Amino acid sequence: MDKYQVLKQYFGYDTFREGQEALIDGILAGRDVFGIMPTGSGKSLCFQIPALMMEGITLVISPLISLMKDQVSTLNQAGVHAAYLNSSLTAGQYYKALSLAREGRYPIIYVAPERLETEGFLDFALHAKITMVAVDESHCVSQWGQDFRPSYLKIVDFIKKLPKRPVVSAFTATATKEVREDIIDILMLQDPVVVTTGYDRPNLYLGVQSPKDKYAALKNFVEIHPGQCGIIYCLTRKLVEEVSDRLRADGISVTRYHAGLSDKERRQNQDDFIYDRCQVMVATNAFGMGIDKSNVRYVIHYNMPKSIEAFYQEIGRCSRDQEPGECILFYSGQDVVTNQLFIDNNQDNQELDPLTRQIVQERDRDRLRKMTFYCFTNECLRDYILRYFGEYGSNYCGNCQNCISQFENVDVTDIAGALIGCVSSCRQRYGVNVIIDTVRGANTAKIRQYRMDSNAYYSALAKVPAHRLRMVMNHLMLQDFLTVTNDEYAIVKLTGKSLQVLEEGEPVVMKMAKEQDHPAKIKSEKKTRKNKTAGVSLSDADEGLFEKLRTLRMEIAREENVPPYIVFSDKTLVSMCMVKPRTKAEMLTVSGVGEFKFEKYGERFLACVMEEAGAIGSEGDPADEPYDTGGDDLYFTSDSDEFDDWNLETAMDAWENGSQEKPEPDKKKKGKKTKTEFIMTQELAEQIHYSEKASLSDLIGQINDLRDGESMKRLTIKSVEQWLNDIGNFEIWFLNGTPRKRLTEEGEEFGIQAEKRLSDKGNEYDVFYYSKKAQKRIVEWLLGNGG
Repeated sequence: MDKYQVLKQYFGYDTFREGQEALIDGILAGRDVFGIMPTGSGKSLCFQIPALMMEGITLVISPLISLMKDQVSTLNQAGVHAAYLNSSLTAGQYYKALSLAREGRYPIIYVAPERLETEGFLDFALHAKITMVAVDESHCVSQWGQDFRPSYLKIVDFIKKLPKRPVVSAFTATATKEVREDIIDILMLQDPVVVTTGYDRPNLYLGVQSPKDKYAALKNFVEIHPGQCGIIYCLTRKLVEEVSDRLRADGISVTRYHAGLSDKERRQNQDDFIYDRCQVMVATNAFGMGIDKSNVRYVIHYNMPKSIEAFYQEIGRCSRDQEPGECILFYSGQDVVTNQLFIDNNQDNQELDPLTRQIVQERDRDRLRKMTFYCFTNECLRDYILRYFGEYGSNYCGNCQNCISQFENVDVTDIAGALIGCVSSCRQRYGVNVIIDTVRGANTAKIRQYRMDSNAYYSALAKVPAHRLRMVMNHLMLQDFLTVTNDEYAIVKLTGKSLQVLEEGEPVVMKMAKEQDHPAKIKSEKKTRKNKTAGVSLSDADEGLFEKLRTLRMEIAREENVPPYIVFSDKTLVSMCMVKPRTKAEMLTVSGVGEFKFEKYGERFLACVMEEAGAIGSEGDPADEPYDTGGDDLYFTSDSDEFDDWNLETAMDAWENGSQEKPEPDKKKKGKKTKTEFIMTQELAEQIHYSEKASLSDLIGQINDLRDGESMKRLTIKSVEQWLNDIGNFEIWFLNGTPRKRLTEEGEEFGIQAEKRLSDKGNEYDVFYYSKKAQKRIVEWLLGNGG
């Protein structure tokens, strides 16, 4: 099988996402690769697909047991034999798995880095054909990364011991430029194919709040998201206990996770969340790595995390199926103090030599400071994160709190000049709080002790509110007019830009939220309850079908003891609601449904869809045989006066023959945003991937995915089919009064292929596929005439 067949058969997708194909091609060509791709972008497919195509074994180095279990379970459900080797296995289970691995049972084996140098595993590896070593969460190899694990340094020594060097692939979602270079050096990647697809997760809404009552704000948020799964991150175990207890008392389906619980309770609570037995998880940062639960619709940070890397990784657990999700951070000043204590008392750092420990602590403090700036910036929150990782956007995303809030540009030159002047006049000896207290004219023991009450700028900004002074101070540091040291007592220092304000009078302008009317005059907006389909608009009937499909999914998950999202994701269920498949061929066009999963679950989901649509006959089968349109089997009922909406072409044929009334197009619904008709542009055409063989719905589905869905209508199958009929590629004939379509000589010359199939009743019919040549001719027609 080629890579496209593997993608469809095992994973149910028709096309690759950005970056995947380049990495897969690199591995198949025998080159090392390094992929930096955001959470939820499909990194695992980049090594799983080559592993299924190459001879030998792929070892996946993974840091956490939960990550291994989740990915192995997903692979097994897709029909791939995979195993993991870690401390969660008993001695008997471990040696049994190792024995099966020696027999070549598993093309993919997940292993913890600590296991690499054990005698039993090393003996296996030295006598097995190891084709690839894939290093997942590869940022763990760098001591400058946010999750440095010394055990990852053993990977290179292990690779050197193998009889033949395998392909080495590395993947991560979070790595600054410095960490990326470190990963390549430490893992000794040889001329790697490096793919960076970017850190942007446009489906996630970002917001920062500083509520006076955090719990009240949290409770309100959870209550307006009924039936949705969410994670709430707290800084301490005590807060996890407190928040989870209060939510439970308020009737919320909640569980908890932190390192203070027993292993048994942690496993049980994690499973309760993954298997949808509990909707909300309250946890410390000990929870989440490797959790591939695709239907987490919100992540709330009850406290500010320690770094942008940690924050990005944790919000990365939200809506991994690319559906809309919300990521809200509740900030308070105490969060900075708590995180500073964690940095100063990090036990992992105790293993390092004093000089390295000091450097690591300085970098951790710098990360904390930049995380704090995120909470105060009035610029685009998404752009702030992207710039941190070295990407530069337009500073407007339209899907974060700052981009949808009203701001005005305010001249703060006088305030900035006083703050910078105060830093200069005290000879750069004090921290932020002392500087702000000085310009405010605070009469505290510390100010008197440092004799700042005699500073030239003492009380210079007495009339400016403290919160505004802090906003301007943060802006000055963010824009490099001031900086702070990275030691334990952060001291404010001047920069090369400071004199531009202090001596040259350069104006300082910053965005500030517009002043609002008195709260009593502001009408509070009524918050609507969120639907369970992550922002996808479904009709009431389709919402009902979605719930039935979710119920069926839960039944199957309980039968097989797997998480529901491993059966099918929410996104796949939504796609079923929209496509409403009635045959295997139609079901296989649903994103996320492959051959193996169809064989396991497809008939049950088809029956559910058809029952809801009232399409099941007395014996549970459609009354008539399928009529094919481009690879999709479409059913008719002989006793019906109406044709399915998918089959307008056939309905028109019947009307022209006098057997039906002329079908009327649907009237436009009022209130909907007007979209332009579909237009094939040269830019769109250049993005299309041509497969060796594809159904018409595959090609048109890809085109519709690439178009601008906000402003342009979908390209319909029937419009393309009509043109194909007009140029003589097909002819219509009737069998027992049922319309059929067959390929003509012109159609064969065009590049269309007909494959014979047998229906459930034993009758023969055609399924049509389009060669690369045919696909290109359709696109050329759309460019010239049809679009």
